[in-house]
Parts: sequence; C-alpha cells; structure tokens
Amino acid sequence: MRRMTDQPARWTQATVYPDMWTDPDDDPRESDGPAPDGELATIEDYLTNYRITLRMKCQGLDPEQLARRSVPPSTMSLLGLIRHLAEVERDWRNWISDGDPLPKLYGKRDADFDGAVAEQAVVDASYADLEREQAATDAALAEHPDLGERLGKDGIAVRELLIHRVEEYARHCGHADLLRECVDGRVGQ
Repeated sequence: MRRMTDQPARWTQATVYPDMWTDPDDDPRESDGPAPDGELATIEDYLTNYRITLRMKCQGLDPEQLARRSVPPSTMSLLGLIRHLAEVERDWRNWISDGDPLPKLYGKRDADFDGAVAEQAVVDASYADLEREQAATDAALAEHPDLGERLGKDGIAVRELLIHRVEEYARHCGHADLLRECVDGRVGQ
C-alpha cells in the first residue's frame, strides 16, 4: 500500500492557468465558433466535451497506469472507466429498444472493472469497444430527434436518456480527475 509520501507530485502542462489540465488555446473542447443552437445541439455538445475530457485524462499513460486501481479497495481505474462506459453505452440501447436486450460486452457484473488488466491488447480492445458502442448509441438516438418521444418498454423520454448520458460521463470524468492525479500527479479542469 502506498504511503502519502509515495504520491506523485501535482503537475500540469498548462502555463496560463496552472490549475488547469491544458491551456485554453490547446484545449480541443474550446471553440471560437458560436454556441450550439437549441436543446438537442446543446446536450450533444456537452456529451461530446465530456467524452473528449475522458480521453484527455487517459492520454499518455501506459497499460499499467491505465489499469492501476488508485484508490484501494476500489476496482476503479481509468481503463475500467473506459470499459464501463462502453458497457453503459450498449445498455442505453436496451432502454430504447422493445426487443431482447443486447448481451453484456464483458460478461458478469463488474467485469468491466475487474477485467481492466494492464495489457496493451485489453487497452486497444477497450478503446475500440467504447468508440463502437458510442457510435451505435448515437446512431440509434439520431433516429429519434423529438426529445419528448418515449421509447422502449419503460417509455423513457429521449431527453431523459440524453441527459443521463451527460450525467454519466460527467460523473466519471470527476473520477478520472482523481484517478489520474493518483497515477502521475497530473491535475486540471
């Protein structure tokens, strides 16, 4: 078990605002263009930015660092978050379908975190799973632009599902902040 003195020193690449992850001019989430117009575009913009944030928090780490469980006894790791969000994206399609549920990507409950091992093949597969599941859920929801439309067996509103997606990524980006800081001391927005 690590002692407090074994923790990495806090650091950032930002030079303008030293408490930020990166300088605003280098932030891929920043845009000089107009803000999104309308509710759907705004929700999608927030979701996109949280997805980018998660990737930023994982950049530059090797498989061991991505798989490191930084807050024992938790099984949570950055790689586990990637796998978890792939699993959740798949499950959201179950919410909007009237058909049989899609099978879990990783098997039994918590396999998304438990299977997040420090192997490059697992890292590569996890990123590919996340991209594929995000694209599939995005495509499924694009068929339903009416935010008030109710879908699936439980009649969930498209708006509720979209907001829940933003909430899920936002919550896990907060976890990623802490996990990354424990891995190598990198801090920021």
